[in-house]
Amino acid sequence: MSELLTIGEVARRSGVAASALRFYEERGLIASQRAGSGHRRYARSVLRRIAFIVFAQRVGLTLEEIGEELAKLPPDRVPTRRDWARLSRSWSARIDTRIAELERLRVGLTECIGCGCLSLERCRLANPGDRASSLGPGPRYWVGDRPLDAARDAADGLTRRDVSRTARHRRREP
Repeated sequence: MSELLTIGEVARRSGVAASALRFYEERGLIASQRAGSGHRRYARSVLRRIAFIVFAQRVGLTLEEIGEELAKLPPDRVPTRRDWARLSRSWSARIDTRIAELERLRVGLTECIGCGCLSLERCRLANPGDRASSLGPGPRYWVGDRPLDAARDAADGLTRRDVSRTARHRRREP
């Protein structure tokens, strides 16, 4: 098995179009060598970098962020398992955040999300009179506010700014 792969072989094995591979190379995310004919040749290890790029994009990282992460890998050798583990630790929190957002989305499809539409029967219970609007614009329960917080805070006449100020004050107390 050849250690250097053509762009077509990399595209077939990775499932990424050759045009995307050229784009990734232009952005400095992957590298190739040039054969005497000028054709690109890739080290087999580029397949893992491409897999990382594809999944990092699915998680929501931008190409700039992906480039910053890949720059942390050793440039002079094929990354080891330890190198990849070190890299993944730096973006595990982002994955956890994304998972939490997706779980809120799944629940929110059938529950009140605090957007103010009041179209679901559940909205009358979770967001009576659109009390969530006192916490700010948008779907307040999807962004992390809890329905009980909105109802309690609205009943107390508190705005989002008041709630944030109180939380900051509590953190400063010994």
